[in-house]
Amino acid sequence: MGNKQGRSSSPEFLSACRRFSTSELQDLRALFVSLASQSRSDGEFISASVFQAHYGIHGSLGSRLFDLVSFSRKDQRVYYEDLVMSKAIYEKGSPDEVEKFTYQLVDLLGDGRVQRSEAEAVVLSTLETVLGPKDAIPGAGLPESSIQGFVDAAELSTDGNHEAYVSDLEFRKWCHLIPSLKKFLGGLLTSPSADVLGRQVPQLRCPENIPSFLKREFAWHISGILPQVETQEWSLLYHSSVHGLSFNTFLSRLTSVGGPSVLLIKDEDGNMFGGYASQSWERHHDFFGDLKCFLFSLQPRSAIYRATGANNNMLWCAVNYTSESIPNGIGFGGQKNHFGIFLPASLDRGHAFPSVTFGNPCLSNKSTFNIDIIECWGVVLDTEESTKASASGGTILERFKEDRNMLNMVGIASASNSVG
Repeated sequence: MGNKQGRSSSPEFLSACRRFSTSELQDLRALFVSLASQSRSDGEFISASVFQAHYGIHGSLGSRLFDLVSFSRKDQRVYYEDLVMSKAIYEKGSPDEVEKFTYQLVDLLGDGRVQRSEAEAVVLSTLETVLGPKDAIPGAGLPESSIQGFVDAAELSTDGNHEAYVSDLEFRKWCHLIPSLKKFLGGLLTSPSADVLGRQVPQLRCPENIPSFLKREFAWHISGILPQVETQEWSLLYHSSVHGLSFNTFLSRLTSVGGPSVLLIKDEDGNMFGGYASQSWERHHDFFGDLKCFLFSLQPRSAIYRATGANNNMLWCAVNYTSESIPNGIGFGGQKNHFGIFLPASLDRGHAFPSVTFGNPCLSNKSTFNIDIIECWGVVLDTEESTKASASGGTILERFKEDRNMLNMVGIASASNSVG
């Protein structure tokens, strides 16, 4: 597709057109005409500056997207045929085509390999776009540790020159651990909007005098696995430095509102992690919850750990039981006295173990950790939108099916199922 003549009759272009409906092609033509007009090209092409301004992708990722859409011609022009063929692959292609395109996208140098430095640049470009350039300046609005935390979720390979890089298989695993990044990279050619998947950051309702460690990049990360109705607004329900380390106070503030919530823990070693409870915290003598629950880590490594289906031990909330077989406190995953995360009613120390429930490693440096801060955020639901989402039915199971397919592909699900 290197020259203009013959593009509109090429087999590649004609095949791409067949992936769209007539109305979709009309919309694409209208978009091209608008952007070409802004480019002052007599309707012939879209310039790089207009293209990047329209899609609003900051940093090196925006340049790489333009390079792929223009088929690396280096003439700084995107023709109508380029736009149709790129969107045909990126938005209408098979999973393998989309994954190949996305991997090429993060391969900023175009050498067939995603080096660590490229992964860092992709994360920075993503956060610049999602948070805004002013809030994504390393060392100022955005801590360098946040960028490294996202990159460190990827398992890196090493070549003969000891250069660290992310292989295509490890890239898939990386996207699975950071679903917000996967959503963002999968929607770059969608017209920019606050509602576009991967660009949503919950509005955090928190009094200014409370020093929350839930930063916007962390909220973006956690919300990546949630339905849109649960990514609009979160409200701080409990903060240990303000409300005290009283389990009764802690639980009463969590149950006063009800509904989904996000529990965050910072231990004295600086590790930040937590879990998402899809249901209200209520007194039980056994595990409860559903497949929407998950664990996550924020620092030093950012990752989401979803339900594997190995067991149904999602949530634990026991209060004032006298039996030693029923530990008082709240927790996620694992088994009794061997939880993925557990906060005892004394709130003196927490416990963390690897669990087959969520396929997570130990989220602290050690299984028993000293607590520095506990926060809990309530997910504010729009009642009308929530009802619509519930009425659609099957969304949890469909998402779980997709997750299981991903786990099987990378060899995780079979390993989980083999462990009791």
